[in-house]
Amino acid sequence: MAVRRLRKGSEALEVSAFINLIVVLIPFLLSTAVFSNMSVVDLTLPAKSGNWDNLKANDLKLEVVVRHDSIEVGDKIGGLLFPAIPNTPTGPDLVTLNADMFVVKNKFPDVTAASLLPEPNIPYDTVIHVMDAMRTGKSANGGTTVLDVDLFPAISIGDAPVRH
Repeated sequence: MAVRRLRKGSEALEVSAFINLIVVLIPFLLSTAVFSNMSVVDLTLPAKSGNWDNLKANDLKLEVVVRHDSIEVGDKIGGLLFPAIPNTPTGPDLVTLNADMFVVKNKFPDVTAASLLPEPNIPYDTVIHVMDAMRTGKSANGGTTVLDVDLFPAISIGDAPVRH
């Protein structure tokens, strides 16, 4: 009796279904991916204790205190420079704050440092907007062009003093 054997040839690997899946999956994953832009602001934290012996009478240590109902602009030694800026119905009055920063910058053009002291539970968005109002401003140059002016770009963050 003759035995019949099946001849086994090499089989081709079927990958067309996998390629079809990849062709559909990659554009879907790329279209649903979230790409985020991140901006970094360099900050310096204030020292734990100030060196009061080396401060001069005309040396400005600008402090902006963000409270839940107002913003206070003052000097570390001299106290408030302006009356407290009450909040508007939409939030802090950043226009008035920016105008006050221009006045301080005109009196002390060499000073670039300022301290931002928010009270606890001040929203992060508010802190960033106040920092922007302290850092730069717009100035009209003869009424024809508007220039960005650096006011106090070196901002330190700390805790607001407790109101008495």
